[in-house]
Amino acid sequence: MNPEHLQLLVSRTMPYGKYKGRLIADLPGDYLNWFARKGFPPGEIGKLLALMQEIDHNGLSDLLAPLRKRQSPTP
Repeated sequence: MNPEHLQLLVSRTMPYGKYKGRLIADLPGDYLNWFARKGFPPGEIGKLLALMQEIDHNGLSDLLAPLRKRQSPTP
């Protein structure tokens, strides 16, 4: 697991769909599980969604808390 990918989970937003604009780390587990069943999209967004689904599924979302604190506010 690449630490840069973990940082992207708390900084990258969902580019489309029902949760467009929401941080990937804040996507609901049901939505992530839907992607796991139907197939993740290609490319970086798919890899990040798959990583977040794995983290959420295993109850490890709290591990992202320190990364959230490091995020600087966007002007």
